[in-house]
Amino acid sequence: MVTADGPGAPGRGDRTAAEARDDGMTVRRAVLSAAHVDAAEARKTEFTEPFQDLITRYAWGEIWTRPGLDRRMRSAVTLTALVARDHWDEFAMHVRAARRNGLSAEEIQEILLQVAIYLGVPTANHAFAVAEEQLARYEQEDGSSPSSR
Repeated sequence: MVTADGPGAPGRGDRTAAEARDDGMTVRRAVLSAAHVDAAEARKTEFTEPFQDLITRYAWGEIWTRPGLDRRMRSAVTLTALVARDHWDEFAMHVRAARRNGLSAEEIQEILLQVAIYLGVPTANHAFAVAEEQLARYEQEDGSSPSSR
């Protein structure tokens, strides 16, 4: 049901919660990595399960599967939003996700330069440090070069 950039708009309103969850899990695995999702699922408890279901169905199954933006653009927007709110753990995870979604290290650098102007130099300084660490981690895990897409 999920295409490379999400299912088509027709019939989206007719999807069941289970279909949204299935689509969300597919996209979540593609964007964050199967290993990350497997670890998150293994940590899930009776208490956290409703939240995990919520984010899988809505964030991943409804928003990330919409046809209006491709995953590269969604990653760019997500990185900016996470920096703006000082959500550094999520930002770190989404730097690697952005690389998986096809953003180059240079494009991430440009996003952070843009962020510096609108969100401030101290925030961007921290974002650059986190991003550099995560880009190195991505390259080590995935065996790609710093500028490869």
